[in-house]
Amino acid sequence: MSTHHSSTDANDATGYIDWLLEHAMLEQGAAISRRYAGSGAMWQRPYAATQPRAASALASVWFAAYPGAIITRPGHSVLAALGEPALWRVFADIGIQALHTGPMKRAGGVTGETFTPSIDGHFDRIGLEIDPAFGTTEEFVAMSKTATSVGAIIIDDVVPGHTGKGPDFRLAERAYGDYPGIYHMVEIAHEDWALLPPVAPGKDSVNLLPDVVAALAEKGYIVGALTRTIFYEPGVKETDWSATAVVRGVDGVERRWVYLHYFKDGQPTLNWLDPTFAAPRLIMGDCFHSLGVLGASMLRLDANGFLGVERRAEGPAWSEGHPLSVTANQVIAGMVRKAGGFTFQELNLTVDDIAAMSNGGADLSYDFITRPACQVALATGDAEFLRLMLHIMHEQGIDPASLVHALQNHDELTLELVHFWTLHNADRFTLGGRTLSGGELREQIRATMYERLTGENAPYNLRFVTNGVACTTASIAAAALGIRDLDAIGPEETAAIREAHLLLVLYNAFQPGVFALSGWDLVGALPLPPDAVADLMADGDTRWIHRGAYDLLGVAPEATGSHAGLPRARSLYGALPDQLRDPGSFASRLRHLLDLRRRYRIYESRQLAVPAVQAPGLLVMVHALPDGLGTEVTAINFGAGPVDEAVRLEGVGAGILQELLSGALLGEFEGTLHVELGPRQGKAYLIQ
Repeated sequence: MSTHHSSTDANDATGYIDWLLEHAMLEQGAAISRRYAGSGAMWQRPYAATQPRAASALASVWFAAYPGAIITRPGHSVLAALGEPALWRVFADIGIQALHTGPMKRAGGVTGETFTPSIDGHFDRIGLEIDPAFGTTEEFVAMSKTATSVGAIIIDDVVPGHTGKGPDFRLAERAYGDYPGIYHMVEIAHEDWALLPPVAPGKDSVNLLPDVVAALAEKGYIVGALTRTIFYEPGVKETDWSATAVVRGVDGVERRWVYLHYFKDGQPTLNWLDPTFAAPRLIMGDCFHSLGVLGASMLRLDANGFLGVERRAEGPAWSEGHPLSVTANQVIAGMVRKAGGFTFQELNLTVDDIAAMSNGGADLSYDFITRPACQVALATGDAEFLRLMLHIMHEQGIDPASLVHALQNHDELTLELVHFWTLHNADRFTLGGRTLSGGELREQIRATMYERLTGENAPYNLRFVTNGVACTTASIAAAALGIRDLDAIGPEETAAIREAHLLLVLYNAFQPGVFALSGWDLVGALPLPPDAVADLMADGDTRWIHRGAYDLLGVAPEATGSHAGLPRARSLYGALPDQLRDPGSFASRLRHLLDLRRRYRIYESRQLAVPAVQAPGLLVMVHALPDGLGTEVTAINFGAGPVDEAVRLEGVGAGILQELLSGALLGEFEGTLHVELGPRQGKAYLIQ
């Protein structure tokens, strides 16, 4: 059997190890963490319980940036653009109170002493310093100070599930100190190397086929196959396990390792229960760097549901909903609260798991519960699945005030619907007058959405492996409206897309919790043509079509793309300063909605009920406003036809009825609300 040696064998001298240590996150983070040890300041705040309402009170409207997509002034860095006072004045005008930067620290890998690019949008972190592609640490700190000057905050990222193949991984391969304990990686005895496939020239690892994974599990090396293979792609990623090339350790021994990667092979999984506790130490150092050095007030925990994996006697390994994930998240979130910050989690698991991991864990959770469901409602004109998900959420005891209700982000429109795939696959649900198992319901929803949003009906959107659909919010709206050719979009079609887009704003913003939106939402971005990002999609990652570049302030009208090389996306709504001069624009109407949200403190409200209704496309949510401000009712018609229905609001007392968006007084309310809505229209009512 031929084998391939690491390209860095020649660099295994003491000088190279010193270079790796100088850049390793474990080493850097330890120095930062020691600054907080023994400090009385770490004992002044409660930390055991989640504090969702305190977190949303700090900032309840977020802008989610994607650094690689931001078009800047000529010669300016991304961080200079995000720290520009003019941008923060516009944000304050609209009502945006926080900027979630997205991952901006150095990511990718290292070969020898050469840093290699990120393979997953900077979610493969390898260092604590700001990636030079985005700017400098000093510019990040300046951005934080500018945000503070207008009463806003910065939200940074921590990735507790994996790193890239950076200095820490290269030290682990060389069996240096505690570094192998960072990862779920296992040394394979030389006599078993025959089980491992050779590594192709120019590569440093090879993905393992299922029969090899089974053989290694049988020999007691690894836990075996997982419940699902995220990013599955034939010939690219067929399992969650890869083998390294032959690497000579600091002790002179040649080794081959097999390592776990829930995501891509360049994202080795961290081991949260190793005797060295090296992974928790690395992540804590990263957290304190963001809070204490960069000036962030909140951290996003990315992919934090995959922190525990355990072998089972039969079937796949226990890799989702594992108690270690719950414990690890409590440790991270508790430590951040001790330091005066907050956390939110982006956790696409069952509703049960989201509830469990919110117990003492992250203060807020991304709304993977109803986010796909409201998009189903828009695409199909039927809100029944959305109503079902809201009821499941309440059954699990999840307060919508603990959720981040978001429009587009960097990821696909997820259609994994994990809740119905794993734990509740055999449970029975009623949808469309039929009783279905969870698995049947999931397949029905997925088939419908793929038909409506991709293929012949909407060729501009693409399926993303088995997970969902690569699309923008505007292109979801276009597909829902039956638009098949984006080049045919004119003023009339743009207006219809804007109305559908604002309908999703109303749903997400007019309920308790945080409302988040992206730059792609603010400018009305459309997907890129696939051939414009063909090189980025070579590994099957179609999400690059919805990550086109955007220019928020209109500072570089001649630019054809971003610093990161992403082509400029077609923008239906235009730059924010121009929009804010037009009262009918998306940004101006967004500003009006957010002003009402702030004025009546809807983000602080409590969701009392999601009443039963007759019209398939109708959704009604009833909220008790704080401090006696009254009762707010959000009514949305996702359907293509009008709605005229009397809805009984149980437990809501009589009072004066007002339509909030127009300010019109509608007379007395006496228990029944007359809802009259046009196609794809929403209203908000106040009962005082």
